[in-house]
Amino acid sequence: MLLPLQDPGVSPNGTGLPGLPALRQMVGALLTFSLVLCVAAFVISAVAWAWGSFNSNGHAAGKGKVGCLVAAGAAILIGSANTLIRFFSNINLG
Repeated sequence: MLLPLQDPGVSPNGTGLPGLPALRQMVGALLTFSLVLCVAAFVISAVAWAWGSFNSNGHAAGKGKVGCLVAAGAAILIGSANTLIRFFSNINLG
């Protein structure tokens, strides 16, 4: 026997805890810092890829390629974090 789904009546709000604006500011700064690290990782990986290709070192070139893909993928996920959370949770983040 299946029971009907019940709504507990709880919804997210921006006034439940003190310090929420400060937490949002810290997370925003963390997003920026993470994106800067992704750019640095991409540049380092591109240099390793070029260096490996120039010196006929397939291992270094392969690792550089993978590093570029990982850095680009991480930047895409970090940059779209708000949109992804908003889409999948149907919550207005403000």
